[in-house]
Amino acid sequence: MAADCRACAIIPCNDMEQAGRWWNGLGFFGPTDDGTADYRILSDQDGATIHLQPAVPGWVVPGRNPFGIYLSTPHVDRLAATAGDAILGPVKAPRHTEWGMYEFALNGPDDLLIRIGWPSRLIRASEMDAVAP
Repeated sequence: MAADCRACAIIPCNDMEQAGRWWNGLGFFGPTDDGTADYRILSDQDGATIHLQPAVPGWVVPGRNPFGIYLSTPHVDRLAATAGDAILGPVKAPRHTEWGMYEFALNGPDDLLIRIGWPSRLIRASEMDAVAP
């Protein structure tokens, strides 16, 4: 696979407007009026993208949504500061997990599970670089 290959989520949404506003809060934006109400591509300042499309009626049921996405980014702390109290769990901050990720989780539009993280080994390496003489 090519080194510049990327994958992005295509997220089914019951309410495209509400979902778009939610993602805007995390720093994902798209054209304000591109005439494509049935499909939107949003991106952040680093070029990460998500795609939104209307869900088939009855397919995405809040409270029973089986879908989830993982945003892999080195900017975990910045996004956690933006998310604040919306972070799931008793500690409203990212944590290092036993599976080797520094991450946190959010409840997104239509109860979509959203995890945001970066490998712990890379976080720790950059912390060590910051304190090296």
